Amino acid sequence: QVQLVESGGGLVQPGGSQRLSCAASRSIFSINEMGWYRQAPGKERELVANIPSAGSTNYADSVKGRFTISRDNAKNTIYLQMNSLKSEDTAVYYCRAGTSYGFYWGQGTQVTVSS
Repeated sequence: QVQLVESGGGLVQPGGSQRLSCAASRSIFSINEMGWYRQAPGKERELVANIPSAGSTNYADSVKGRFTISRDNAKNTIYLQMNSLKSEDTAVYYCRAGTSYGFYWGQGTQVTVSS
């Protein structure tokens, strides 16, 4: 089992940047896959980006070239660097860990892109 705590959300202007963090309660070194998802009002939760323990990262088409996911195994943390933010990026952002025992979610952090 693993607990996940997201942070870094808030209000940002269009074109601005924000970095989200997701801290895990234990080592993420052996976690198969970690990712960021988001859910906008009235919409289904969708994948933003994920990063496996080995292999390449994956991004939703809507964020390619603007968002970067990374992981720091020493700090048991993953990050989502978001640049050139748009109003349509407004959503609650969730961190997810995929393990051999199942998937674990954080509580989410709100990102609002507005002038």
